[in-house]
Amino acid sequence: MSNTFRAYQITKDEDGQKVALTTLTESDLMDGDVTVKVEYSAVNYKDGLAMTAKAPVVRRFPLIPGIDFAGTVTASENSEFSAGDKVILNGFGVGEVHSGGFSEVARVDGNWLIPLPSGITTRQAMAVGTAGYTAMLCILALENHGITPESGNILVTGAAGGVGSVAISILSELGYDVVAVTGRSNEHDYLVSLGAVKVIDREHFSKKARMLDKEQWVGGIDVAGGNTLANVLSQIKYGGAVAACGLAESMELPTSVAPFILRGVALYGIDSVMAPVAKRKQAWQRIAEDLDFSKLDTLSNEITLEEVPAVAEAILSGTIRGRTVVKIS
Repeated sequence: MSNTFRAYQITKDEDGQKVALTTLTESDLMDGDVTVKVEYSAVNYKDGLAMTAKAPVVRRFPLIPGIDFAGTVTASENSEFSAGDKVILNGFGVGEVHSGGFSEVARVDGNWLIPLPSGITTRQAMAVGTAGYTAMLCILALENHGITPESGNILVTGAAGGVGSVAISILSELGYDVVAVTGRSNEHDYLVSLGAVKVIDREHFSKKARMLDKEQWVGGIDVAGGNTLANVLSQIKYGGAVAACGLAESMELPTSVAPFILRGVALYGIDSVMAPVAKRKQAWQRIAEDLDFSKLDTLSNEITLEEVPAVAEAILSGTIRGRTVVKIS
């Protein structure tokens, strides 16, 4: 490995935050007991916020952004990993307070890494990425609630995005009838190709929610928050559940206790950043078993490191379909 490598670096001065693709050395990396040659990363919604400074995601400077990566261990002082091991990282503050994946080299705490499941390549891992891993955490929450394919329809909001695309693919593979919610009518055929049985315009979920609406869905996966989540909750059938993992619309939740105390609806908060390693391993193993990897080509595209800033802007505008993989080295 060369002594120098390319990476994006975010700095901040009195004029604000600046992002540049630059050349660094390993002395520029933060502390950690495992060094990884990064092969692939991905552009997630949080990466878009970090790269554009449209939200205070980055809380330490200078910092290499990128909340996930997959690659090969080159040096390790951690007993769980050795040089040559293939690994995945999602979250744990990487790309926020610890330098992350938009770099040819990363150094991290080995306790944040999980082994790449057998049968998956590093590129496939990032085609799934943090968004897909989050989608699986949502699915596990619904399963643990007792929801089965026979229970009824599952509603997925933000369906054309990363979480939504992977969630629809996996749920349909498991036999669930999935109803997709999107603001992009041109993505109808794409969502059906992933396995959605019906596509609904998100406009129907943008109005102020009733305390209780017609019962339609046994479960839901929501990435939006705000009025969208409030409307979803008002339409969940008795004893159903919603897994909430995003705030693309709003941090607010303008609802009442009615769905919870009159219909016994459960709302599960899904955190992908600090989830324990055991849960991460379970989610990734289920991804390896339950995702139709032939669909990854449909729901993902690949870009170079140089293209990251443009895609970071686009993901915030809601124009990116599915997953964007970054080929690092």
